[in-house]
Amino acid sequence: MQGHVHVVDDDASFRTAIERRLKLAGYQVATYPSAQQLLDCLPDDNEPGCILLDVHIPGLSGPDLQGRLNELGLTLPIVFLTGHADTPTTVRTIKAGAEDFLTKPVESEQLLGAIERAMARHATVRDERSRLGEVRALAAELTPRERQVFALVVRGKLNKQIAHELGTTERTIKAHRHQVMEKMKVRSLAELVTLAERLGMLG
Repeated sequence: MQGHVHVVDDDASFRTAIERRLKLAGYQVATYPSAQQLLDCLPDDNEPGCILLDVHIPGLSGPDLQGRLNELGLTLPIVFLTGHADTPTTVRTIKAGAEDFLTKPVESEQLLGAIERAMARHATVRDERSRLGEVRALAAELTPRERQVFALVVRGKLNKQIAHELGTTERTIKAHRHQVMEKMKVRSLAELVTLAERLGMLG
């Protein structure tokens, strides 16, 4: 699976060498001498890709950039690369969602393996996001009353209880419930509950 690798490192010779190595492996490569430059032209989050990030760079450090990208909601996975690994930094970056933490000089096999894993994870995140977008679009088609019924059904309420709560008949609730299932394109209550969970309705 090919994609874009965004390399952030202040060492020009390293950037050149790594760019050559990654292009040979079939990746498209963009290099940035500083974290700020990456922030100035943010990569497209919808394309397969990952960020190869040095820890110690002038200005905004690697972990600081990671924090900034998290705040911006960018889901591109980050593989850290450093000349001097220390445990606190490793732990901090992995906790913040880094894909991997490699030490220079890094062997091609190890580097490409980490990039491949990062790209695969990003693909999963993107699929999940587009599916969530579809589910949200379906939910947006529900009428206010159907939305109420949806919320109560997925919390395990019976038609009779919902009818009582909304001050209507059980028959009406059945009809609404049928409409909700149709519009949300599900066949079972279990599927409906799964969608509700993805929409954050059960929190």
